[in-house]
Amino acid sequence: MARPVTLFTGQWADLPLETLAQKASEWGYDGLELACWGDHFEVDKALSDSSYCQGRHDLLAKYGLKVWSISNHLVGQAVLDIIDERTKATVPPRIWGDGKPEGVRERAAEEMKNTARAAKELGVKVVNGFTGSSVWHLFYSFPPVPPSMIEAGFQELADRWNPILDVFAECGVRFALEVHPTEIAYDLYTAERAVQALGGRKEFGFNFDPSHLHWQFVDPVAFIRAFPDRIYHVHVKDAVRTLDGRSGILASHLNFGDPRRGWDFRSPGRGGVDFEEIVRALNQIGYDGPLSVEWEDSGMDREHGAAEAAAFVREMDFAPSQVAFDAAFEK
Repeated sequence: MARPVTLFTGQWADLPLETLAQKASEWGYDGLELACWGDHFEVDKALSDSSYCQGRHDLLAKYGLKVWSISNHLVGQAVLDIIDERTKATVPPRIWGDGKPEGVRERAAEEMKNTARAAKELGVKVVNGFTGSSVWHLFYSFPPVPPSMIEAGFQELADRWNPILDVFAECGVRFALEVHPTEIAYDLYTAERAVQALGGRKEFGFNFDPSHLHWQFVDPVAFIRAFPDRIYHVHVKDAVRTLDGRSGILASHLNFGDPRRGWDFRSPGRGGVDFEEIVRALNQIGYDGPLSVEWEDSGMDREHGAAEAAAFVREMDFAPSQVAFDAAFEK
């Protein structure tokens, strides 16, 4: 099993796509997971220009690269989120509009529907992203949080995302939520609840990223085994817990890269994630999609890290056995 090794372009949107494609090819990647920001993949152009999607394929092919998925995390976040100045900094001006929260959410929902349509035009079957959450700020139950408030948050997931997922179904495309703090699903139990809130529909699954689970002390392998038929995409990203008795996993309002934090992201293979057990679990569920490096490490040069990460993923990936090791002794 030679799973393709890709690079998620979200953290590289400051570079033109062609510049990044050339670099990624030199670093040894098979393809790119195109972010729907910067000039990497523009949803509106994909739907308005009949040559746009073929042009993306042609550009990648020039450097021996392919695309298996696209990602629209930033707009997806706005569908359920509490809208404020952070939103304005992350969504396109056409989504922000006049900034009135309900209008932002509605425009974000329409953009996610269009992202499914654009994915179909591009010929990919998975859109990765975020859902946002109207109840993330209630994760600590004080002042006391009535269960009805949390139930309302998951009902809002169903109300706002089912119409989006209807379009995904029409397009034959699946949405893969990156389970992540600030999303409606951020650990195993909230992921289960999200699936239930959406009626178990198959258009909704997960972009498995072990880094966000590891620092929360959630077992990434347990997550894979809990959702063997809903792992639609995989991010390779590492994290390290740096608890020193002064800070906790809530990070103390300190930015990434601050050594006082209780945890931080690391380049793949340089943190605490057990990737061997993850590969074994992915083999057990039959996952054969991309292993996509999402490179985030505030303490390392990103080009060095991206090249190193490509080599690391190839080294740590392996195919499952096709024969029992003791088969030779069977009579």
